[in-house]
Formats: sequence, structure tokens, C-alpha cells
Amino acid sequence: MDEEKGLTQIYCGPGKGKTSVAIGQAIRAIGHGKRAIVIQFLKGRATSKLDYLSALEPDVRLFRFEKKDNYYEDLTPEEKLEENLNIRNGLNFARKVLATEECDMLILDEILGALEFGIVSDEDILGVIGAKSQETELIMTGNIVTDALKNVADRVVSLEIVK
Repeated sequence: MDEEKGLTQIYCGPGKGKTSVAIGQAIRAIGHGKRAIVIQFLKGRATSKLDYLSALEPDVRLFRFEKKDNYYEDLTPEEKLEENLNIRNGLNFARKVLATEECDMLILDEILGALEFGIVSDEDILGVIGAKSQETELIMTGNIVTDALKNVADRVVSLEIVK
């Protein structure tokens, strides 16, 4: 496999560790002198699990567009409508990052969850994939992957709990 070609990868499944695997890929990339951007979806602003990434700036930059502190599932219907706009803004930002080739690797953490909740569509995500250059690596995470995304991805890895 050509290392220069930026792969489109999906880490999915019910198991834990999808975000950790994606972040591991970002750390590997910066070890090769590359820059990564992580955009987190559906985690809420109170999530501080990835705050350690600030030590890796400017090589790895983390963005969250959601304004509420709680996880998406815990929001009221009105708050969800507001957050849906913020999530779509995050996806538009991803498209812009890819179009301007601002990084070598873009991680859309839990974007598949936004798809599962109906906040974004397959077409929205396919549009983001279409905006990436051949050299940029794109990693997406979430529980469920659609056939449309499976078909365009170079690699789909399912993490499952065995025991």
C-alpha cells in the first residue's frame, strides 16, 4: 500500500477504543512530521478525555463545536436542535480544512454517531470525503457504518467486545 496516499479509514463497532485508535494514528503521523486535526462530535464540552492533546499542539489540534456540557443523548429536544447546527458547523469546518489542506490527517471522532442520530447524512459525509486531497488521511469513528461509507473507505475496522 502506498504510504503517500492518504487513506480514508473508519473505526466502528460497539467496542471501546475507537477514539484511542484514531488518536494513536495521529501520534504516529506527528512522529513522521505530519500535522493532525481532531474534530469531536457528540461528546459534549464537559468531555476532558482528550485534553492531553493540548500538549501536542500545534502538531495535533482538537476542535469541538458543541456548546452544551452534556452528552448529546442527555439534552432536551430544544438543546438538540441548537447542537445539530453546531455539529453541522463542525462538518462544514472539516470540509474547509480538507479543501485548504490545513493538515495531513483529519479525524472526525464520532461523526458516525451524528449520522446515526440523523444530524448529518451519508451525502454530507461523502461530500467531506470528496473534498480531501489524495495525500490527506481521513479517519472517522462511531458505532455504526453505512454501506455507502463502507464502499468509499479504503479501510473499515470494527472493534468488538469479545469478553
